[in-house]
Amino acid sequence: MKLARCHNVAALRDHAIGRLPGPVFDYIDGGSEDEIALRESISAFDDLRLMPRTLVDVSALDLTTTLFGRRISMPLMLAPTGLTRLFHPDAELAVARAASAAELPYCLSTLGTTTIEDMSSQTSAPKLFQIYIFKDRGLTEEFIERARVAGYDGLVLTVDTLVAGKRERDIVNRFGLPPRLTPQSFLSYAAKPWWSLPALFGRKFDFVNVAHRVAAMAAGPTTLADYVGSQFDRSLGWKDVEWLAHKWGGPLAIKGIVRADDADRAVGSGADTIMVSNHGARQLGTACAPINAIPAVADALKGRGTIICDGGIRRGEHIAKALALGADAVSIGRSYLYGLAAGGEAGVTLSLAILRDELERTMILLGAPDCASIDRSLVA
Repeated sequence: MKLARCHNVAALRDHAIGRLPGPVFDYIDGGSEDEIALRESISAFDDLRLMPRTLVDVSALDLTTTLFGRRISMPLMLAPTGLTRLFHPDAELAVARAASAAELPYCLSTLGTTTIEDMSSQTSAPKLFQIYIFKDRGLTEEFIERARVAGYDGLVLTVDTLVAGKRERDIVNRFGLPPRLTPQSFLSYAAKPWWSLPALFGRKFDFVNVAHRVAAMAAGPTTLADYVGSQFDRSLGWKDVEWLAHKWGGPLAIKGIVRADDADRAVGSGADTIMVSNHGARQLGTACAPINAIPAVADALKGRGTIICDGGIRRGEHIAKALALGADAVSIGRSYLYGLAAGGEAGVTLSLAILRDELERTMILLGAPDCASIDRSLVA
């Protein structure tokens, strides 16, 4: 009943606060350092004003668009998020089922808690796999082949995590992966038994797609988290993107670009989609808001690639503003994770329905009958 009363993403966030232990909620909600980029990723949308057309026939509204070679129900995809089982026992499978029902793409994270194969079986909608080019190139090649065999529609290469951002909420909470009880956090976990009991007695919080490599490849005893952290390659360059594009041979997005020159270079290196992203404001503390980078990227590409605005989307109006400035679609992370934490698959479904309803209303009021008619003349 509480879930049914959630009429926007902010209400889902409030409900998620009541469902999760404090340190786990902070892991979803927090950004890096002073969280300036986190605040501005959202507030930058508030600085834009809409300029609606009047007397336009919007009786036949069309929200559909094409992403990763597939027709989808609205210009939105569900971004990859690590260790999703932290937020609900059904984890990525709940998200995949909700995305499939809504006919929207969902991207499984390399650091997810569901295997590539299990996620593939849960969705008929476009499915994507988020990948890193690890020092262990054999692991990257294994992921490429597993994604190919499992019928994934595209790969999403994340390029902005050569080192983890300084996420100070997690430092204060002494939050680790997997989460551990400490004297400081005991009461927070004990107060949320609906989270703590499945977490204590359910399956482990493992990076299931990479766990098998630890024993085989790690030099001496190590934890799974330490092994993964050791695999991020700081020498990564454009030749590596070309290598990945050649190995995969299918739709490829690069996630973590905010500069026009990098977007141009990415398309030249074999990517067909640019995810303009600051990694949910979890890396650089004052990284620019993705929406502010969209116009320059769009001007540089001139239609040579698909542009996805990843970050800060909390309203249907935000989607329309991103399209107006030159994006082809948007990507959400926290907006669906709040729903997942609040109510599992039903919460994710509700978050998508809220955003769709708001986008439909915005397009009608803007005088925009379809996505192609949302252009820069509609925003100031």
